[in-house]
Amino acid sequence: MYQICVSGAAKGESVEEGKELAAQLGVAIAKAGHALMTGATIGLPNYAAEAYKAAGGLMSVGISPASSKVEHVRKYRLPILAYDTILYTGLHYVGRDTLLITSSDAVVSIGGRLGTLHEFTIALETDTPIGFLQGAGGVSEQITTLMSLAHPLRAGAMVTFNESPTKLVKELTDHLDIEHAKYHNLYQ
Repeated sequence: MYQICVSGAAKGESVEEGKELAAQLGVAIAKAGHALMTGATIGLPNYAAEAYKAAGGLMSVGISPASSKVEHVRKYRLPILAYDTILYTGLHYVGRDTLLITSSDAVVSIGGRLGTLHEFTIALETDTPIGFLQGAGGVSEQITTLMSLAHPLRAGAMVTFNESPTKLVKELTDHLDIEHAKYHNLYQ
């Protein structure tokens, strides 16, 4: 079981465009038998987490920018119901993003705005495999342009694109299986 992060828009046009895709992504992660991680936020990550739980996912983890459950709900106005556990970091959004991405085995990004772009750059810098689920608009649709401006990418960077949540999760899983073949017993 890998820890797969769902990164994506909390607000904006890509939330409406990607709502159904995010739900399909949550189901795909659950059916693949992986844990789901998000920034414990609203929008596309929460749609994925809700669908993951409804599909019988084994473990959903939220990494919160808040320092307590009260702050998470009252100050940040973030959801709690779709998560088996939430880590209240007190790191605000910038620190939360770093902890979220570096705690994940792989990231799936959908739609998004500035926070999604931030999580993408963290994934690149930490060699965390990242897949972009296409079809929700937002920054995820502009990544190839940004990558062409930032060449060359780090040697260990794995970035992939797909319109199918199931195929994208499988592609990331296959990559992780190869990358961690020596330690397969740790991921069971």
